[in-house]
Amino acid sequence: ANIEEELPVEENTIYRIFSMTKPVTAVALMTLYEEGKFELDDKLSMYIPEFADVMVYNPVTASLEPQENELTIRNLMTHTSGILYGWGQSYVDSLYRVTGVGGWDSVTIGDQVKLLATLPLKFQPGTAYEYGLSIDVAGYLIEVLSGVPLDEYFQSKIFDPLQMDDTGFYVPEEKHNRLAGLYYRDKENKLNQALWGGDRFKQPAMLFSGGGGLVSTMDNYLIFCQMLLKGGSHNGVKILEESTVKLIMSDQLPETASYREGYGYGLSGQVNLESGEYSWAGAASTNFWIDPSTRMIVITYAQLMPSDYSYAYEFHKLVKSALINE
Repeated sequence: ANIEEELPVEENTIYRIFSMTKPVTAVALMTLYEEGKFELDDKLSMYIPEFADVMVYNPVTASLEPQENELTIRNLMTHTSGILYGWGQSYVDSLYRVTGVGGWDSVTIGDQVKLLATLPLKFQPGTAYEYGLSIDVAGYLIEVLSGVPLDEYFQSKIFDPLQMDDTGFYVPEEKHNRLAGLYYRDKENKLNQALWGGDRFKQPAMLFSGGGGLVSTMDNYLIFCQMLLKGGSHNGVKILEESTVKLIMSDQLPETASYREGYGYGLSGQVNLESGEYSWAGAASTNFWIDPSTRMIVITYAQLMPSDYSYAYEFHKLVKSALINE
């Protein structure tokens, strides 16, 4: 867990799970869906008006065009919104970098989303898949629909009911000794403590990132996965209806967009079209898989950036190959 201090991984070691936050945001949002607060194909601008007039950049004409089919909540949850991370080389990507819209410093999620709404979309909503800040926008949507800050909503609707006591947007001081180190490899392939994100999670967050802001233990995330595998309930606690969980864990991509061969995309996670396995990963080399066909959950945690999932894919492959299908 910490190389310099020679601390071993323990059952209660806390990890930065980054984008494994996204399925948690999906579950939280869908509790509001069950309350009748929205429909998946509602226009996002019904709840966040700033998105009504967002334009779309056309790289062929180098001009801005109106949205042909206005951005919906389903587009948000399937990354078919045209909202990016700003990692690419396109003109719209460059605007994300110049404005710093993907940063976590000194802003709230509401401020970030309102800045995001001043930037053009990369493509017409629903026409393509591209990973980005969509689920952060969904986190702000939860705040708008519920009237409650995202951290409090997660706590009251998911973490407290499921007794996920070590999951949140930061690690309290009394638990700092349980937070694993975050590492990168230098030019000599030696592991070193990473500065970015190393201590970031030791202070209360200002921006509650529904796309990547949580820390958790393996046991806590297992509880979350068990709840999904069991159709929305765990240990007598009901979080969602089974039909809602099926929405989350089944392909929700518009017919006009594709993800990758053999896979669809559910709400905040990929779906194996053959087995129905729902999965996603985090930037510090964490992964999870929930397979309804075998009723198996696989979780792999490391704290290495840039992400390297090779160990996780190999472990997942070995576990699956050991199963005997009768």
